[in-house]
Amino acid sequence: MLPELVARAARLHPARAAVRFDECRGKPPASYTYATVVELAAELAAFLQERCDRRGRCGIGLYCYPGINLPSWILGILQVPAAYSPIDPDAPPTISTYFMKKSNLQYILVENDKINKFQMSHAGCFYHNSSAIEHIGLTLFQVSSSNTDFSSEGGNIKSKCEPFKAVGSSQPGYTICPDQSEVKTPEAGYMDAGQKDTLAYVMHTSGTTGIPKIVRVPHKCIVPNIQHLKSIFEITQDDVLFLASPLTFDPSVVELFMALTSGASILVVPNTIKMMPTELSAALFHRHHVTVLQATPTLLRRFGAHIIKSRVLSANTSLRVLALGGEAFPALSLLKSWKHKENKTSIFNLYGITEVSSWATCYKVPEEAFSADFRTDFPIPLGSPLLGTKLEVRDANGSEVLEGEGQIFIGGEERICFLDDEMTVPLGTMRETGDFVRVKNAKLFFLGRKDNQIKRHSKRFNIEYLQQSVLCLPCDSTGISKDAVFLYSGGDSLKALRFYEEIEMLVGKGVPGLLEVILSHSIEEVYRHILKTMFADEEQLMSPDKVVKRKLREDSGEEFHGKYIKLTSERGLEIASGLIPFIALNRGNHFFSMNFTKSSMQPKNTVQVGVEPLQQPSFLRSKIPGVMKSHVQGSELENRILTLENKANTNDHSSVQQIHAECSHSSVAELALCVRWKSNTRKCVDASPLVIIAAKEEVSACVYVGSHSHAVQAIDLDLGEIKWEKTLGDRIESSACVSKCGNFIVVGCYDGSVYVLQSSDGEIHWAFVTADTVKSSAVVDPSSGLVYVGSHDQHVYALDIYKKMCIWKLHCEGGAVFSSPCLSSFPDHLYIATLGGLLLAVNPVMGSKIWKSNLGKPIFSSPHCNEDYVCVGCVDGNLNCYTHYGEKVWQFSTNGPVFSSPCLSSLTKQEIFFGSHDCFIYCCNMEGNLQWKFEATSSVYGTPFIFQSDDLNNKILLAAVSTDGKVWILNAKSGTAEGVAKLPGEVFSSPVVWGTKLVVGCRNDYVYCLDLYIAGKNNS
Repeated sequence: MLPELVARAARLHPARAAVRFDECRGKPPASYTYATVVELAAELAAFLQERCDRRGRCGIGLYCYPGINLPSWILGILQVPAAYSPIDPDAPPTISTYFMKKSNLQYILVENDKINKFQMSHAGCFYHNSSAIEHIGLTLFQVSSSNTDFSSEGGNIKSKCEPFKAVGSSQPGYTICPDQSEVKTPEAGYMDAGQKDTLAYVMHTSGTTGIPKIVRVPHKCIVPNIQHLKSIFEITQDDVLFLASPLTFDPSVVELFMALTSGASILVVPNTIKMMPTELSAALFHRHHVTVLQATPTLLRRFGAHIIKSRVLSANTSLRVLALGGEAFPALSLLKSWKHKENKTSIFNLYGITEVSSWATCYKVPEEAFSADFRTDFPIPLGSPLLGTKLEVRDANGSEVLEGEGQIFIGGEERICFLDDEMTVPLGTMRETGDFVRVKNAKLFFLGRKDNQIKRHSKRFNIEYLQQSVLCLPCDSTGISKDAVFLYSGGDSLKALRFYEEIEMLVGKGVPGLLEVILSHSIEEVYRHILKTMFADEEQLMSPDKVVKRKLREDSGEEFHGKYIKLTSERGLEIASGLIPFIALNRGNHFFSMNFTKSSMQPKNTVQVGVEPLQQPSFLRSKIPGVMKSHVQGSELENRILTLENKANTNDHSSVQQIHAECSHSSVAELALCVRWKSNTRKCVDASPLVIIAAKEEVSACVYVGSHSHAVQAIDLDLGEIKWEKTLGDRIESSACVSKCGNFIVVGCYDGSVYVLQSSDGEIHWAFVTADTVKSSAVVDPSSGLVYVGSHDQHVYALDIYKKMCIWKLHCEGGAVFSSPCLSSFPDHLYIATLGGLLLAVNPVMGSKIWKSNLGKPIFSSPHCNEDYVCVGCVDGNLNCYTHYGEKVWQFSTNGPVFSSPCLSSLTKQEIFFGSHDCFIYCCNMEGNLQWKFEATSSVYGTPFIFQSDDLNNKILLAAVSTDGKVWILNAKSGTAEGVAKLPGEVFSSPVVWGTKLVVGCRNDYVYCLDLYIAGKNNS
């Protein structure tokens, strides 16, 4: 039992520091001795025993942030005895409520300064059971007896305190509550959740992946884990361990109790400090000399290469043990680049699943692996099973695999947890992990996830959830034609390609033809293609009658009918079956497609567009048309071919001023730029163009852009002819976006309206009025079709353009919303930046705030994100990088305000491109390290654009503009100038490139389309 192990250590080391808490704010760190921790825990246990009835003592919730009292709080609950159930105050209330219901928690201990937050999040569910214990810092809440909804809705699970029948037994058992006079156990051979003192803690799997899974962990399951790892890591009373993991992530239990059962110290810092790599590293390795760090590879990378080299894995670091787990182990070559040649830190690979808490295997990377002459492609195995843990590898038929590939199963005689409503579990139960491994010479090598889930940052993303929220497939396939195809579009999102990348990661290798099947074939054919690759031996999955069925969001009101979307009558609008498939591009490499096929296209001139990996295809290289490649965990997958026609350039060119100036890093420019056409809008064009390319050759590509003349123009991309022009109520700086159905263009206006125009003729379908100017550019959710847009009235709005109604609006706590919202799919967040300096993460369905960060200065830059991070510039000169959970990872400093939005390109390996008013164009990597910078001749306001064209020697190029009218074409890898031209006016618009055509607005009242070509080549 964990409390007894801590008590033993406390008797041996009563005066040693058990816990250290460092606020990292200039104050001296606080600490409690073992004697103090045990005394406070006993006081809390007595308090709970007096006030909690026996039924409620099964599990007690703990709603708090990590602090000096945390070990005492956890020990106090365990000494009741009860299982502790950590509840994250920053988690969405719906997730917390679900967890409390499913866990049947009757009592919640709430940190005193979190009471208001708790009561607001769970209004009416709980009441004060007693006065607070001030010096312990907690207040006890109990489920309100009037709240029958809460107390009765544990889902469909059986209450942990109800009688049960043992599996396979004809005799009923009785209570699971502790301290009851009569406790019967089920027949031998089973572990019983109802036995007295069985459970240590209760947690849940990720709530971002669909329905969370409740995991109840017995002492007998976790204690061997802790004891064995203490032995492997050689933990002594002289060690200092860091509580790196969130309390809701089960490795936190290992971190905490490896220290507290050894007489060692556990270091705790506020969650906010974990967002700050410099402050965190100073606390860990300068002030507290941490010796043991168990962490995810993501947390380690968050420090950045410089800090890792200079502090974490330096020659004189205090760190003895670095144990990495929860995600795929980093490449040995990367670790070698970080580890000083005289560093003595032992590095371990940990593997496990929450369902068999916590770790299952451990492998120590041999020291010789870090020598200069050791092969860098050395594969790191999962290692040996930990004490009491049994591993099996099985093939698709359930047979054991002794050599080859299969799925790993984890269990053991008493390495058992109770999942959801399980009350008894057979001893020796093996849990399937969904992780596939290769067995070679009795060693296991991780391959990836091949079930319906994808594991990221210790979370699992359920492929069914992806299919519901990403693909929006109907539940009942009987209403769908077998020829029905996917229809994709949507603002900053590209969920089709996200799905493509996730499937390839799931399979662990390239899937020939997958992307083309997704984009151009029927639903049935796509699933046949995926299932054929994933489950080649399971013929039953390939039956037409077994086509995977997935459900639309319940509130989307959309159904697939044949080859077009029909919106149900509630939407008040039907989309005609003559829908034209298209691809759309706008600033910052935002890209999306809808029902785009290659059938009508011929491979003439090709171009590759760097697709923003916005929570869709991380590291995706998208050649539209051309070669598609995906980079997953540093590996380049097989090529995908998608070819389109780029109409031959037959127009005359009027020249723009060519500049062969000496630029920083530059050689003589190789590329020339000539005006293909220009369109007079009669006033300044600060908005960035939206370019839509139709699949059908007879439907020409089109540019949509507004200007200060109050007019929106639709311009033929090839010819420069105006297809239509629509005058709105005032100036337009907002960049247009296209609706989910493709029939509408959405644009904001200075008159406070958000206009929805028919893309075919510019007629107004709907105008939604806000209370102030709309400069923000809207974004469309390709799943729900909702439009999100900000206003200078300090609100962000979610609009249903089909129902012509506002679904929700959110006040952004001061400061106008100038920049564009950014939509993330995983997790499901909407990011908003304000001129008040706030970066907000909002639930796009409910409009509720998830987290916020105050940058302290106005934010004109639009946030952009990929699957791991969200980045945004600020006028204080910094580019800021956050995790999707609000942790600040790093900031990159320039010498001028950053108005430019970051471009997260996928044509390069996770580089970020942006401009600054210090006249430089920057490229840094996702660790915040500078790759290169290029000095322009004026401030850089607009957002860069990445592209690659076969006609331009297939180089990966960056288009950027400076406010003096210079259009710069740079080599994206090196930052050298490849070409430059000067427009006759200032430029605050951002460029968009398709093929060899670059479109950008200018303050001389014109929209320009420039042709790019290699100097000296005949470019007729």
